[in-house]
Amino acid sequence: MTNTTLTPGKLAPPGRTRRERKAAELEARTRAAGDRLARISGWPAAQVLQDSRATPHGLRQDDAELRLARGGANVVAHDTGPRWYAQLAKAFWNPFIGILVALLAVMYVQWLQAADEEPFDPKIPIIGAMVLVSGLLRFWQEHRSAGAAAALRALVTTTTAVQRRADRNAAPATVEIPMDRVVVGDVVRLAAGDLVPADLRLLTAKDLMVSQAALSGESLPVAKADTRTHDYGQSATTDPVEADNLCLMGTSVTSGTATGVVVATGADTYFGSMAGSLVGERPETSFDAGVKKVSFLLIRFMLVMVPLVFAVNGFTKGDWDEAFMFAVAVAVGLTPEMLPMVVTTNLARGAVAMAKRKVVVKRLNAIQNLGAMDVLCTDKTGTLTEDRIVLDRYLDVHGREDTEVLEYAYLNSHFQTGLRNLMDRAVIDRVAEAEEVVVDARFTKVDEIPFDFARRRMSVVLSRNDLDSPEGVAEHAVGEHCLITKGAVEEVLALCTHMTDGGRRVALDAGLRRRVTRTAEDNNRQGLRVLAVATRTFPAGCDAYTVADEDGLTLVGFLAFLDPPKADAAAALRALADKGVAVKVVTGDNELVAARVCADVGIDVGAVVTGAEVDALDDGELRTLVRATTVFAKTNPVQKARIVRALRAEGHTVGFLGDGINDAAALRDADVGVSVDTAVDIAKESADIILLEKDLMVLEQGVEQGRTTFGNTIKYIKMTASSNFGNVFSVLVASAFIPFQPMLAIHLLVQNLAYDVSQLATPWDRMDPEYLRGPRTWDAKGIARFMLFIGPISSVFDITTFLVLWNVFGADSDASQTLFQSGWFVEGLLSQTLIVHMIRTRKVPFIGSRASAPVMVMTAVVMAFGLLLPFSPLAPALSMEALPMSYFPWLIAILLAYCALTQAVKTWYIRRFNTWL
Repeated sequence: MTNTTLTPGKLAPPGRTRRERKAAELEARTRAAGDRLARISGWPAAQVLQDSRATPHGLRQDDAELRLARGGANVVAHDTGPRWYAQLAKAFWNPFIGILVALLAVMYVQWLQAADEEPFDPKIPIIGAMVLVSGLLRFWQEHRSAGAAAALRALVTTTTAVQRRADRNAAPATVEIPMDRVVVGDVVRLAAGDLVPADLRLLTAKDLMVSQAALSGESLPVAKADTRTHDYGQSATTDPVEADNLCLMGTSVTSGTATGVVVATGADTYFGSMAGSLVGERPETSFDAGVKKVSFLLIRFMLVMVPLVFAVNGFTKGDWDEAFMFAVAVAVGLTPEMLPMVVTTNLARGAVAMAKRKVVVKRLNAIQNLGAMDVLCTDKTGTLTEDRIVLDRYLDVHGREDTEVLEYAYLNSHFQTGLRNLMDRAVIDRVAEAEEVVVDARFTKVDEIPFDFARRRMSVVLSRNDLDSPEGVAEHAVGEHCLITKGAVEEVLALCTHMTDGGRRVALDAGLRRRVTRTAEDNNRQGLRVLAVATRTFPAGCDAYTVADEDGLTLVGFLAFLDPPKADAAAALRALADKGVAVKVVTGDNELVAARVCADVGIDVGAVVTGAEVDALDDGELRTLVRATTVFAKTNPVQKARIVRALRAEGHTVGFLGDGINDAAALRDADVGVSVDTAVDIAKESADIILLEKDLMVLEQGVEQGRTTFGNTIKYIKMTASSNFGNVFSVLVASAFIPFQPMLAIHLLVQNLAYDVSQLATPWDRMDPEYLRGPRTWDAKGIARFMLFIGPISSVFDITTFLVLWNVFGADSDASQTLFQSGWFVEGLLSQTLIVHMIRTRKVPFIGSRASAPVMVMTAVVMAFGLLLPFSPLAPALSMEALPMSYFPWLIAILLAYCALTQAVKTWYIRRFNTWL
């Protein structure tokens, strides 16, 4: 088989963004592989064998080994994950950590220059420890999750049956080999339950039904046969998934048997053409973009404030070395150095909480993205539905429920000896188990006319046993045989001359034929797969029946099947809607089935858009369309990914839930990709989160966990940034008007360290229920506004403290500067720590909303530390002194006034900007 190698250069023109090139590459690879397979489907089997240099009896073993050496293993491209050392380095790649490392370097060089005169700065190892703990915690969690995902893959090792010959003259033997050793030209034997190991052109097939959900998203299995295009009235197709004589890698056999010759393996398969474009660097998510914006916001503040503090201190005090040290301390104070650790601890706690709900978090950032998600795109099969076929209704020719139809269908399914397909099982499951014993006693099978692809029906012939019996299913004399046929509506109806109407057998004229056809079509339009049931009686005496006997039938009624909605799907969708998450269904299944299922679970369907319609639109038009569309049907992988990108371009944070190869591109392009442990490998590798149970309720809980994680993170950023900004503003004012340093560099560092310690409990805080109701995203402008409005409040009371210390306690000269510095240190630390409780909620603190116990304890500990430090033995080393007891009533009054003003400003701020955290 001759294959054309597709290189990235051939696939996408230069000058595009990386994401656009990847999308173009995926589309070109898929189209090329699809066109080649569509051509092969039109060739006779002999031509396919000749082109593959193969025979119907299989390859010689030595030939197969040679082909394997030349063509490589039958594996598709996949993300192997970074090596541990690369993952470790990536864990430290963070803008905040970069700032801290730069400050550490400056502080260390500064200390080296004054090492003989100055003691070792304790802030250096402390900040270093923060950086290490943050990076190592992230590395440990992500490395452990990657190991868990790899363990899921390792649980299954799959083999396939191929025909091989020891030498040219040896008889072919069926051997089981690992899937990755299958080569082009191998003749593969398929049976129910088998995974299709590569792209195959069928050579023989009997009752073959294949599930293509992983490729097409269609929930019901499709019939396949060893036919050429145009046989049995088929039409040509350019889509290899729809070709009747092709079985593609990634699909599985649900019933029947077949043999097929391998025409493509590994990256050359239709599956592989998609997978090859899905590995490598992932697009930037909303979390990445948000962290970057906030980082550069704080860096810009630092670049403005630090030189300003340096200049003011240098000019007013004349000691430029001291001014430089103080400016570096301010830079450290402005940096939320605990942010990487708080974020990582928050995310790790979220991952642990989600693990208890049977969720594997592969990438920690995905937890926050889950909380920010406002649109969830999901496939239908297995998410909204149970991923199984059930008999939904059994109807007479007028569309009314009729148990006689069910009873005839049950006899047909019960007595057939061929492999029962999913619809046969659905019929049997609908009837009570006790009925099976009764049926076996009442009826004996005479013969069977098995299903085949051309007829699309099967029949059984039964005789009624001579038993006294009340009214039964087949009211035929003991001396008669009853043929019961079940199959596709068109084929069965074409053989019917009569129908049963209210217990009477009436001729099926043209008008009645149109009416019963309409009954079947009405059910088809509701997204149901419809089969017809018909009967015919024969005199007893014949033991063998043929296809010719399937004529002159009497139509009894119809069976309608569907993949039923999950019992909890509607409740899960309501719960997501209550949390501000809109659900859009993006499926490969047809529009009728998609619309029916969505309506059943309470989704407002509106106009269903097909993949073909998506292809006809440019990106701008598609962005307009996705705003108003809820259900997309008959979509392929490229179209799914375009829909996700269009939603993101509209400003949405998009989640995607899928488990097939056709979902992998969309999983990577989404802000958060969610898959399940039973998904194909490429889907699990593309996902950020893996559910061990495919359940929307678990996702809803994950959304809440993500919002709690984000809330605690943004809480820390806003509290720290506004507080630090207020402190630096106070320093500027004090430096301009006070003849000595208002606070030494060591005081700023200790104060900042103590505050940071109090924030270690932030990941364990709770969020108000109101906060969790809506999606939460990074808002750098909102953080800047918060800093500017809330930060200066502390400066008002810092200046009040300056005035009290200066005028009431006489701390107005170099001789009394230690008292001044100690007094401001205590007030600054207490106000900074206490304000946590004011900012963490929109409500009145301690009354409307109370922090968690760990936060309360850490607040008390740090406030006690701040109060006692000037009285401790450490005070002289830190250039502090004991404060007079008369200072503390003033301190309490200042703190109470601070809380009151902050609450008042908070109320105004919420009313003015309709936001807080």
